[in-house]
Amino acid sequence: MKKMLSLALAGAMCLSLLAGCTSGKPDPTATPAPQNSTAPADTSKAPEGGEPAELTGTLKVSLWDLATQPAFSAVIDAFKEANPGVTVDAIDIPSADYGTKLSVMLNGGSEVDVFWIKDADTIYPIAKRGQMADLSGYISKDGVDLASYNGLADNFLIDGKQIAIPFRTDYYALFYNKDIFDAAGVEYPSNDMTWTEFEELAKKVTSGEGVDKKYGAHFHTWQACIENWAVQDGEHTIMDTDYSFFKPYYEMALRMQNDDKTCMDFGTLKTANLHYNSVFPDGSVAMMPMGTWFAATMIDKINKGESSVNWGIATLPHPEGVDAGYVVGSTTPIAINEASENKDPAWEFVKFVCGAEGAEIVANLGGVPAMLDDATLKVVAGVDGMPEGALEALQVKNIALDRPIADKVSEVNQMLGDVHGAIMLGEESIDDGLAEMAEQSKSIQG
Repeated sequence: MKKMLSLALAGAMCLSLLAGCTSGKPDPTATPAPQNSTAPADTSKAPEGGEPAELTGTLKVSLWDLATQPAFSAVIDAFKEANPGVTVDAIDIPSADYGTKLSVMLNGGSEVDVFWIKDADTIYPIAKRGQMADLSGYISKDGVDLASYNGLADNFLIDGKQIAIPFRTDYYALFYNKDIFDAAGVEYPSNDMTWTEFEELAKKVTSGEGVDKKYGAHFHTWQACIENWAVQDGEHTIMDTDYSFFKPYYEMALRMQNDDKTCMDFGTLKTANLHYNSVFPDGSVAMMPMGTWFAATMIDKINKGESSVNWGIATLPHPEGVDAGYVVGSTTPIAINEASENKDPAWEFVKFVCGAEGAEIVANLGGVPAMLDDATLKVVAGVDGMPEGALEALQVKNIALDRPIADKVSEVNQMLGDVHGAIMLGEESIDDGLAEMAEQSKSIQG
C-alpha cells in the first residue's frame, strides 16, 4: 500500500502547467445569455416529479498520457458512475504531441467537447480564436464560488469571459533538511518567514568545506527560482516591461552565491549539470524552494532507498509586506470547446471534476486540487511519507501564477531565461540585465 500511494502521488503531482495572471472576477449577478450565445440554455428546471433530468449522450474529452495520469482516469470514472447515462470518450494524446493535436481538433470544429490544457502558452491563442466557451452563465446559474480556487480562476477571465476552470495545482513551498538544522542547533524554518529571514537563516546552517560542505540554501538554475519571488504579491508578471521589481531577489541570490557562499554557484550547477532532484536528496543543502510536486520525488526516493534525508516542509518565504501563504504556482485548467454541440453535459463534467467531488479524488491520490480547502489539504498532507507539519506548511491564501495568459508569453519567458543566466554568471550587472530584459520584452510584445 505504501508503494502504491507513493506511485499515485508521483503520478498525480505531474499534471500541472505554468499558467497566467490576469485579474478580476465575473459578475455574480450576471444572467444567462440568450440561447444562441455561448452561455447555457436554462436547464435548471426539473421535469415533473421534481427530479433533475438525467444526463445523456457522449462527451469527447481530450487529455494526455492517460495511463500515467491517475487523476484523469479517476475523475472520469467517478463522473460516469454518477451519470450512467453519459458516455465519456477519452481522447488520449501523447504529451509531446498534445498542443499540436489539440489545435487540430479545435480547428476541425466539434471533434472534442471538453479539453484539459497542458501548456500555458497555448491558452491565450485558443481563447483569442474563440474556441473556448464562456462559462460565466453556467457559473452564475449554478452558484459556483470561484473564490474557492484561491485566486487561480481569475487567471482565466479573458475579455470579460470565464473561459476555463482550474482543475489541479502545484505551488512552491520550502523543503528543508532537519538533520542539518539539528546539527547546527538551529530551529527549523517557520511558516511565516520573509526572504530576508531566509537569507539570514541560510548563514546559520551553512558549514564545512569542499565535498563535505552543507549549503544553507539552494536555488535551482531556472529563472523562476529567483524571479518567482518578485511576483508573489500578484502585482507584477513577467510580461511587465519594467523589471526593476526583480532586483531585490537577484541581489539576494548573488549575495548568497558570491559573498556568503551559502548557496551553490550558478556556473558550477550549469557546468556540472547538477539538478535539484539530486542535491537535496543527497543531503547537500539545508533549504530549497521548490514546487509541491517535489514531495512525490522525496517520498519515492526514500521508499526506494535512494535518499535518507530527514526532510520537512514549510510555507514558501514571502516578501516584506506580503502575508504568509501568498505563493507562486501553476495550474491545470479545463475548458469547453465553443463549437461543441454538448455544452450542457460538458459543463456538468467540468463542474464535477473541478468541484468538491473531483477535489476529493485528486487529494486522495496525493495531488493538490485547485479547489483547495482544509479538508482536501488534510488528505494531501496525510499521504504516507509526507512529513509532520505538512498540513500547516501547505496552507495558502493566494496562488500567483508565474506565467500569465498572454500573447508572446513563451517568447518573453525564453528571453528572461537567457538574460537570467548572464546575470547569475556575472556576465552582466543586475541593472544592465534588467534593462536588457525591458528592452527585449518591449520588442517582443511590439
